[in-house]
Amino acid sequence: MPGEHGRPDTGRGVEDHWAGRGPDAGSVGGGRPRTGWDEGATAVHLMVSAGRGPQECSWALARLVGRLEADAAKRKIRTRRVETVAGERAGTFRSVLLEIGGDGAAAFAASWSGTLCWQAPSPYRAGPGRKNWYVTAQPCSMDVARTVFDEADVEIVPTRTGGPGGQHRNKASTAVRATHRPSGIVVVADTERQFSLNRSIALRLIRERLRAGDTAAAQAAETARWRIHDELVRGDPTRIERP
Repeated sequence: MPGEHGRPDTGRGVEDHWAGRGPDAGSVGGGRPRTGWDEGATAVHLMVSAGRGPQECSWALARLVGRLEADAAKRKIRTRRVETVAGERAGTFRSVLLEIGGDGAAAFAASWSGTLCWQAPSPYRAGPGRKNWYVTAQPCSMDVARTVFDEADVEIVPTRTGGPGGQHRNKASTAVRATHRPSGIVVVADTERQFSLNRSIALRLIRERLRAGDTAAAQAAETARWRIHDELVRGDPTRIERP
């Protein structure tokens, strides 16, 4: 994930939090995953972002994520940090992408969505001042399903072709009209004089159209995730947490 938020950590440092092994409220540590959780269970993703806020928002985000993970552990809901973007100071984050799984995962994620507020004095500024630090938490799409191509889903219809090639080519049904039933994609191949060659071309064209559609969908999902960083609304929080 490029951008001004920095380079995400998508491998090392990924943490899993399990019921009975989650961190204390306000902490950002975690335990190792244990076997037994259904990896195939439905999971949702939550992007938590400090937006364009000051470094205190990155500090608040780390504490809010720790509080969320502790809350999830109490409810026997699994959380995993899929990606983290570190803040300027140690132990802070500009953003954290969480995977939340288990029974009640969607409802739990919804309860932690919206504008979140960490209410505490700044650890970086002396004297009285602002105590409300806001971050945003929004559900996001991660897994864009790839279209599985199966020739059995393609309806092949021979059709006559025009153009050069003589009377035989005009009368013979050497061209191909192919319809991919699941997506509705329709292509016509008539550049070759043999039906079998046109059939192969039509199937290739459908594969290419499906791949292009999958790529566009993945790019749209990526753009939507990054748009979350600009959607932070300060004030009127859906949740307020304190040390």
